[in-house]
Amino acid sequence: MAIKRPKPKETVVKLRQVEVLMGQGMPWIDAIRQISVTEQTYYRLKKKYGGMGKEQLKELKRLQKENERLRCAVSDLTLDKLILKEAASGTSGPRSETSEPLTQAA
Repeated sequence: MAIKRPKPKETVVKLRQVEVLMGQGMPWIDAIRQISVTEQTYYRLKKKYGGMGKEQLKELKRLQKENERLRCAVSDLTLDKLILKEAASGTSGPRSETSEPLTQAA
């Protein structure tokens, strides 16, 4: 069974929840347990999404989509270039005997 990963928006909400709980005087380890993640996961998520607002999250998502689109474009163009290079090398090679025009003997 696949593990369900929270969406970035949900992660930001959980990180804010930990900050609120710590602000209310709860020990940090209990606040992390409250959101049902391990200490290591909390620090990894905090490093990636810490201090990020909704607008920054939208910008990150937009940039990730644009990056994926550009990667696809580059791969398509690279494939086209290889096909054209292969086709060009096939036409510039030596001609076969049957492709030469027939000449009449005098």
